[in-house]
Order: sequence, then C-alpha cells, then structure tokens
Amino acid sequence: METNRREFIKKSALGTAGLAIGGMGLSAASYRRIIGANDRIIFAAVGVNSRGLANINAILGCTGTAISHICDVDSRAVVKGIDEVEKIAGSKPAGIGDIRQLLENKSVDAITVATPDHWHAPMAIMATRSGKHVYLEKPSSHNIYENEKLVEAYKESGKVIQMGNQQRSAPTSIEAVERIRKGDIGKPYFGKAWYANTRGPIGRGKEIPVPEWLNWDLWQGPAPRTPYRDNIVHYNWHWFWRWGTGELLNNATHEVDVCRWALGVDYPDRVSAMGGRLHYEGDDWEFYDTQVVNYQYSDDKLITWEGKSCNGMKEYNMGRGAMIQGTNGSFVLHRNGYEMYDLSGKLVEKKEETGKSETTGTRGSGSLDILHMYNFLEAIRRGEKLHAPVDDEAISVNLCHLGNISQRVGKMIDVDIDTGRVRDDKEAIALMRREYEQGWEL
Repeated sequence: METNRREFIKKSALGTAGLAIGGMGLSAASYRRIIGANDRIIFAAVGVNSRGLANINAILGCTGTAISHICDVDSRAVVKGIDEVEKIAGSKPAGIGDIRQLLENKSVDAITVATPDHWHAPMAIMATRSGKHVYLEKPSSHNIYENEKLVEAYKESGKVIQMGNQQRSAPTSIEAVERIRKGDIGKPYFGKAWYANTRGPIGRGKEIPVPEWLNWDLWQGPAPRTPYRDNIVHYNWHWFWRWGTGELLNNATHEVDVCRWALGVDYPDRVSAMGGRLHYEGDDWEFYDTQVVNYQYSDDKLITWEGKSCNGMKEYNMGRGAMIQGTNGSFVLHRNGYEMYDLSGKLVEKKEETGKSETTGTRGSGSLDILHMYNFLEAIRRGEKLHAPVDDEAISVNLCHLGNISQRVGKMIDVDIDTGRVRDDKEAIALMRREYEQGWEL
C-alpha cells in the first residue's frame, strides 16, 4: 500500500508537470526543480481531520519540504496527523493544540489551514503577521469584511498566501482558459457552474458534554459562544451560519472561480439568488440545499451556479463542473480535463489530465493538490507567480458571499464593481460582516 501511494505521488507530480511544459504554466527549468529542489521549507499543518490530511500528502509529495508541527483542537486528529507524517516521511512532528502557541515558533516557515470556515481568515491574518506563509483552504473567509481584512494583511506582510482552488493549477484548465481567451469558441459570454450531491439530513442536535478530546472553546474561536451539540463536529458545521458558509462557499467557490477566470471578469453589477431547504425539512440545517445564483456583468457576460446538495443528478455525467459558452462553441472544464463542443453540442475535442483527482468521502485529493502546493512553494522560493493568490481568489469567494446575502434578503442586490461591496441596501450591507466573540474581533 505504501509503495503504491509513493508511486501515485511521483507519477501525479511528475506526469502532470510534464504535461505542463510547452505553454501550460511550467518552464523546463521549473520542471527540473520539481524533482531537484533542495530549499527546504518547514511547515505546520493546522486542522488535519479531512482536507488537512490531503495537504500533508501534498507537502510531502514535493521535494525540499518537512512538517515540524501538527496542530488541531481535536487531540485524536493530532495523533492521526502525526502518524500520517511518520508513515510518509519517517519523521515525527510535534503535536500542539493552540495555533497561537505555534505561531510563536520562528522555525516554522509556512502553515496550511484546513479548519472550519470561521477560522480561515483569522488564522491566515495571525500567521502572516507572525511572518509565516499560508496555504489557505477555501473559502478564504467567513464573510466579506474578513476578506477585506485578509487582503490588507496579505499586501502589508509581503508573505505568500495561496488559496486552495486547486483547479487553477490544472494544466488542462490552464490550457482551456488560454484557448478561450484566444477565441477558440468565439466571444465567451456565459459561464455555468454546478454541483450535485446526495447529502442526508443532519437531525436535531442534542446538548451533551464536550468530548474530552475536543477543545470546544478554541474550536469556536472568533464565533460567539454556544453550547456543544452532537451534530456539529466535524462536518455539519458547514450548514450553520455561526461557523459555516453553506454549499455556495463549500463547493461553488471552485467552479464559480473557474467561470470567472475563463471569462476574465471580477465583480458583477448585480447578484440574485433563489432556493431554500427544499429536499428535507425539520432538521438543524440552516442554509439551502437547493440554490441557483446569477451574476450579471455590464459587459454582457453572465455566470450562474446551480447547487443541489441532496439530489445527485449529474450533468455531462459529472457531479460538478463549469461550462463556458461562446458564439462559436463551448468548453466544459473539470478537475480531470476538458471537452470542447461546437454550437450544436457535438464533441469536437477532449483532453484528460495525466494525473487524477478524486474524492474520498468529503475530502478531495490527487495530483492537483501536489501541483498547487508546488506552485505555492515556488512562489516562496523564487517569487514565481501564484496560480491562486488570495487577493484574486477573495473576489471569487466574495461572489459566493454575495449570493448568500442576496438570498437572505430575498432580492437582487447591486454591487460596487470596484470594491465588491453591496450598494444602497442597509439590510444587505449589514450581512457583509458577522458578530465576534468578545476579545476575538479581527
């Protein structure tokens, strides 16, 4: 099993990097460095219950890296993360429960953040101010206000912050976006993103004593305090406003970003959303399990996202993807490649990634993790351009926040295209930020 895992990492990183040579993001010199780098960067992995384990594998799938610390408020997860590093690298990192103590350690160069959403921006801000680089899982923030503070900290610090929109590092997606911008489908004007899953109900949570393995106070961090319930940790927090950001930020962040990237747009003039908790009722889920969001741009471009959390009916035989339509045809982009279609819908061309991305439960993993992490490392080592810098990715994240705000106020909202802020609507403007636990304000 271990031999197979190492072979997968080797083939994913090197095979996909080989595909990238020749105008797809990596020079020949960069390709040589992926197998010969010796500028060691010391990491701490923060949050290792799910995506954090994939980040550990991505870090150690690149040369010139080491993991010195595993940090989590769940003591069981700390042990799991330490075991993962020891299994892969043969070294045993230290375990720690409080990121504030970790950030005092000057030997740590960079951290990965794969915690619940309400911790993302605060941790990244704390880390950059402590002199650390940050690989930050999506979404970059719990709300628009946090994104603004995060981007300020990023620009002031001079540190590298890469957001985990791994498809930005997919060689086939890079190629497809280049082809779209060259006019291969004429004038592109419409981006459609979608996501479908078969999530079940989460029930009604019962207040119970906090498990001995969990630091519940630190888990809540900047969020206002509430008693512990048995249906929150470690995944269902996504569906509570206090900690999560719903399916829009959980998954649309990826494909809405691809549409924005391909169309070459930033903030829209107007945002409208509709949907609700339509599939199930009577449980604690506070967000929407069915949702459609529209982003209208003044230059005659449109992005729409369709989310179905509890009905896994696929499109183009895929549970998630992004389609870009133009005056002469369409591209469908996904994590494993792309397809090009003519105006009648006939398949013209298909290209697959050399390495594959996959989903295990709720955790994605694969070759794109390694390529995205490698880009992060090269930005630190040699100043190479980030594929997903947080100041650009914050725009995609804010688009998703705006979708949730539109739905909460029940109407279309107008957006300042320069700042991404809501215009002329006090109710919607108030939803651009949250209430913080006293002493935890940004």
